[in-house]
Amino acid sequence: MGDLALNEDQLRRKARMETLARASLSDLENYYQDLPGSVSYGFLREPEIGLVMVRARAGGSGARFNMGELTVTRCSVQLDQGEVGHSYVKGRSKRHAELAAFLDAHFETSGNDDVFLERLNRDVAEKRKSQSVKAAATKVDFYTMVRGED
Repeated sequence: MGDLALNEDQLRRKARMETLARASLSDLENYYQDLPGSVSYGFLREPEIGLVMVRARAGGSGARFNMGELTVTRCSVQLDQGEVGHSYVKGRSKRHAELAAFLDAHFETSGNDDVFLERLNRDVAEKRKSQSVKAAATKVDFYTMVRGED
């Protein structure tokens, strides 16, 4: 079910929120600093740190199990124009959650997020690829040798 009930605008916003959550804090901070004029906002929910339970499936498709807890920071802001933005960010960075929520609201009003988000997506993909290459270098294959029994 999941994404099937979402319309195009909701899917676009979901993808944007995911990109902002995965982006580096320095990229978000630089974009915020480069915004023309002053943009003010207030907190609906100040950044707060909590835990979520991560669930997984054995073998990717088997029985579900609780894998462990993950620290997240959430935040909700409202621009002076009334637009609301939300964020959930992995880790304990209150500033990252604040900027992601602000940019979520900002892009709802401005709509000019495509170039910036494409660059962030490329950066995230490159980082993920680099981490995969490092992890692959540590891969160990185990083989079982079978003795012949007469």
